[in-house]
Amino acid sequence: MGREGKLPVLTEPVETRLPQGHGQDATRLRITEIFFSIQGESTHAGLPCAMVRLTGCNLRCVWCDTEYSFHGGQTVTVEEILARLAQYPTKRVELTGGEPLLQKGLPVLAQRLLELGYTVLCETSGERDLDLLPAGVKRIMDLKAPGSGELEQNRWDNLDKLRPGDEVKFVLADRIDFDWMVQVVRTHHLTDKVVVLAAPVQGQLPPRTLAEWILESGLDLRLNLQLHKLLWGDTPGH
Repeated sequence: MGREGKLPVLTEPVETRLPQGHGQDATRLRITEIFFSIQGESTHAGLPCAMVRLTGCNLRCVWCDTEYSFHGGQTVTVEEILARLAQYPTKRVELTGGEPLLQKGLPVLAQRLLELGYTVLCETSGERDLDLLPAGVKRIMDLKAPGSGELEQNRWDNLDKLRPGDEVKFVLADRIDFDWMVQVVRTHHLTDKVVVLAAPVQGQLPPRTLAEWILESGLDLRLNLQLHKLLWGDTPGH
């Protein structure tokens, strides 16, 4: 169920979304950008954080705000990434995309970062197996609501793999999405397991409206606003 009872139409064929052999080399990763900023989302919002945005995604959420990471990028070694991160005055890093778990080198990078004493966050669409990531990574997993156009891609068995420190995020376009989220949260008792983030689609669902719905729901949901966008807008690298 989506807008007016129909799911949004996704026009790009699945087979053209990723180049052949994408992410198969565990010693190298394709990166769109690496930068130092304020973490904009999750329970870590407001803290200094190094960001590693990997290139490539096999989903096409209709409200995606990082489409520039779908293609292009630069192939670099794990060691080169570590050297870049060492230049920033933080031991907190987020691995994001695109979809970072499409690349076999991502767990290798995450493990190296943990060994170097970093707090490692990984934001993932929820379509990949969460257990690809090493223990110790704080996993921020999306569940795709109907308005995303990618509802059928949710990997529901990931909910059984959640552990302390993980978070589940719902990006919501409207009341249909919100009511769907409430049903999922209640059915799977998510707020008893992890922090649940409710994020409005920018320019589509007013944050105040979502806040009012959260209060009415009686659920322990965290309103998730994109702090980096409040500070820098849609400019990449922030």
